Amino acid sequence: MRQPQMNEFDIIVASSLGLGLAAASGFRVFIPPFLYGLFLRLDMVPISIPMTGISEWMASDIGLIVLGVAMIVEILGYYIPWIDNLLDTIASPAAIIAGVMMMSSTLSDTHPALQWGASIIAGGGVSGTIQIGTVATRAVSTATTGGLGNPIVSTIEAGACILCTILAILLPIIALFLVIVLVGYSGRQVNKRFFKNSPDPIDVG
Repeated sequence: MRQPQMNEFDIIVASSLGLGLAAASGFRVFIPPFLYGLFLRLDMVPISIPMTGISEWMASDIGLIVLGVAMIVEILGYYIPWIDNLLDTIASPAAIIAGVMMMSSTLSDTHPALQWGASIIAGGGVSGTIQIGTVATRAVSTATTGGLGNPIVSTIEAGACILCTILAILLPIIALFLVIVLVGYSGRQVNKRFFKNSPDPIDVG
């Protein structure tokens, strides 16, 4: 059995990279794996990530082609009225899975308990929170503009996804602070959308 090779600093950097990619997956499912695979292929990732399993596939010819086509379809789909809301429904569980897989790929050289524990709890949690935040934002846009404002929301989301992905790959520690901001903002959006009108507890005293 191959022993984990990462030291403590490498684990911190790899975890920051994974969290950044997971956060980006909350905006779009296919942009982060495509860009990450491309950067791996070009050997532009600042830390040594073993090219095994999902990482190896993302950086392969077939992986880049499949992810590239899926990325284009996903981006364009969010500009079609009402299809964008349908995609949000599909993307919510997909984003969580993508977040788990992206973070696990960056921690593949660590102990399996750390790799999958952190990926499921942190990676899936971050991507899921941000995805729900985008759903809440789109719901507000649909309700207030009849869907006319949704293309603007889609453009901002795609741009944020690309920025977050590239920042996570090139400057993972800095990306970690962006993740904290995004999770905080998304949590606030979810709270405003789904809990602001919750009835006050009944006083039985």
